Amino acid sequence: MSLLALSFTLLFVIITMLVSVWQKLDLEKDIAIGTVRAAIQLLAVGYILQFVFQSKNVLFIILIVCIMIIVAAFNAAKRAKGMAGVVWRIIFSIATMEILMMGLLLSLQIIEATPQYIIPLSGMTIGNAMVACGLFLTQLKRETESSKGEIETFLSLGATSRQAVQEVLKRSVKFSMIPTIDAMKTVGLVQLPGMMTGMIIAGADPVEAVRYQILIIFVFTSSSAITSMMLSVLCYKKLFTKDLQLKDWRSK
Repeated sequence: MSLLALSFTLLFVIITMLVSVWQKLDLEKDIAIGTVRAAIQLLAVGYILQFVFQSKNVLFIILIVCIMIIVAAFNAAKRAKGMAGVVWRIIFSIATMEILMMGLLLSLQIIEATPQYIIPLSGMTIGNAMVACGLFLTQLKRETESSKGEIETFLSLGATSRQAVQEVLKRSVKFSMIPTIDAMKTVGLVQLPGMMTGMIIAGADPVEAVRYQILIIFVFTSSSAITSMMLSVLCYKKLFTKDLQLKDWRSK
């Protein structure tokens, strides 16, 4: 794709901004900032990946994956303002998931141990885990607020903190899995996923592209489930004070 052709795609952004102005949605500033940031970030990443792919240095690969995990964790942690230490719990959950997933893929020789495979797959997996973490924390906050009476009743009857919030955690984990499960149900019928579409556009055999996409879907499902479950185990105690009283999220 030429730079001229790429520049024409800005028409879609301009049209969206004009519609925002017309409907008085006040989205044009956010759209403009998002467009500039996305372009700069992607161009910078493109040059960085070009260098890493050529060098094939393991330390660079590890550094990039670590940066992905940290950025994802800080972004997901915004959904749980007021919960101390949540960033480190998200980092631990995502990092553990990444080690398990990538370790399995490499040990079984499902993918090659090259930057061209490790970095893109890690990016997609970590990004999916980030969304799952954000959804889990968002729903956890809602469920805790709406089920406050139920939780306090359990505590008054002698239940442990884990027993008191077990159903809340279960519903929150299920909620975090909704996008992934819905995508599994409709893939190929409603949407053609990005990796598969990119490979086909690049000239790859459609059947080969489908095989890689199936791999991604299975990894996405596992990564969402593992990350959400681990985060639920690591975070539920943060819902309570030292005296086992439920914290008031509304004041956060």
